[in-house]
Amino acid sequence: MQFGQLKRREFITVLGGAAAWPIAARAQQADLVRRIGYLSALAETDLDGQTWDSAFRIRLTELGWIEGRNVHVDYRWAAGNVDRLRPFATELVGLKPEVIFAVSTPATAAAQAATRIIPIVFAAVADPLGSRFVASMASPGGNITGFMFIEASMSGKWLELMRQIMPQLARVGMLYNLETAPYARYFLEVLHSAASTFSIEAIDAPFHSAADLEPVMVQLASQPNAGLIVMPDTSTTLHRPTIIALADRYRLPTMYPFRHSVTAGGLISYGANVTETFKAATTYVDRMLHGAKPNELPVQLPTTFELYVNLNTAKTLGLTMPQSILATADEVIE
Repeated sequence: MQFGQLKRREFITVLGGAAAWPIAARAQQADLVRRIGYLSALAETDLDGQTWDSAFRIRLTELGWIEGRNVHVDYRWAAGNVDRLRPFATELVGLKPEVIFAVSTPATAAAQAATRIIPIVFAAVADPLGSRFVASMASPGGNITGFMFIEASMSGKWLELMRQIMPQLARVGMLYNLETAPYARYFLEVLHSAASTFSIEAIDAPFHSAADLEPVMVQLASQPNAGLIVMPDTSTTLHRPTIIALADRYRLPTMYPFRHSVTAGGLISYGANVTETFKAATTYVDRMLHGAKPNELPVQLPTTFELYVNLNTAKTLGLTMPQSILATADEVIE
């Protein structure tokens, strides 16, 4: 009788343990799901925003992080409204992510204001030193590091390409919104210096809202041999269709920083391969999920650049695209 009771007790214990095991296993599995915050100044529906987010997701998957299985990403999109970024950043910090991926300078600034503890990886930032995100490129020094998508010398390259397209170029404007591009001076100083070398008048062309764009561009186009350079900036990205339409209406040859502007009818773009930059930045997210610290990972510069040309737009503007540009273009739209 005692023997039977003992066996029964052992059986119940084993049975109870077996019943509890799936619960423990599920709890352990839940613990393995890592959390990432994704903060973007762009709109979720924006073409660049979608392209960059896709690069981020693809690289995460390549690195073994599967959303819904071992990683969860909380997304916040500000759609160009800088005032929304800080509350979004605070929300993300409250969700206790292990790392925040910040897209753009305003998004990185908002994330920095929300936490000095949670690691932050930035992408699509122009001047991390001037923005005081990092102490130095080689040794970031805090909880932030990442990948730049552009740097100041690009202004000189844009002007050089504009001169090839328009040998008669006499004045060139740089379009930006200071609220979303606080790093504007970083580019403008280089542009003014390069322009003076060729006796070209460089003009700051700031705007604050979509309503300002037409007056700014009308004034620039009011004199002959004028061109426009669109600064990489959340606002210029969000207002891309309006800028392209106005450049066409006022026959203003315009240089853009990203490919989607050219496929949408813009004349020419030259800039970093942002898809590759985002994939590279995602590797920093992976490394932090594996225990790396931001101050151990240096800020990286882009290494691959792309040139896109729209011949239809060139013809509409009465421009002959030089063979030197056509031969080096990554894509020519006809």
